[in-house]
Amino acid sequence: MTYRAGIATRSRILDATRQLLADGGLEAATVKAICAQAGVLPGSFYHLFPSKEEAVLTVVKEAIAAVQPPSGPRETVSGLVDSFVKFITSEPVIARVYLVMAISGGLTDPSLRRRVLRHHQARVERFAQAIRRQGAGRSPTRAGDRAEALVAALTGYAIHGILSPDFDLAKQAERLLDL
Repeated sequence: MTYRAGIATRSRILDATRQLLADGGLEAATVKAICAQAGVLPGSFYHLFPSKEEAVLTVVKEAIAAVQPPSGPRETVSGLVDSFVKFITSEPVIARVYLVMAISGGLTDPSLRRRVLRHHQARVERFAQAIRRQGAGRSPTRAGDRAEALVAALTGYAIHGILSPDFDLAKQAERLLDL
């Protein structure tokens, strides 16, 4: 497979995964369905992705990156909260898939658990850095504790929002910032 053909095939696989997740959720995004939608053979799929979960995580990672501000010295807690809310509300299917994979997959798949924990720890660290820059966490430990609590609350709000469409995630997140 040439480099360009591999990139095109990877792109078709990710587009198919994204579409299947949007249309039918995680259950609809089987390797067989992904390959059929992308017009590729399973061997091509497995050449590029070791598993369905890897393709799904790639789609989730891209969705998160699309709404997350670049990290930097001007990153604020409010901006990070806004990007989290934007991800959950603008990509509800991908957000649901991410949460389901993080919870159920993280409990049963050690490799997935490590990836989810790394992502969580990176998010907490970004929040902690923003908290320290804003002077709200006087010590690194205090900023880390506040960041962990904030990320945990936002994740809980995201779960609540997915389970209850009437839940106003943005409003709750704004209230959380006031605390």
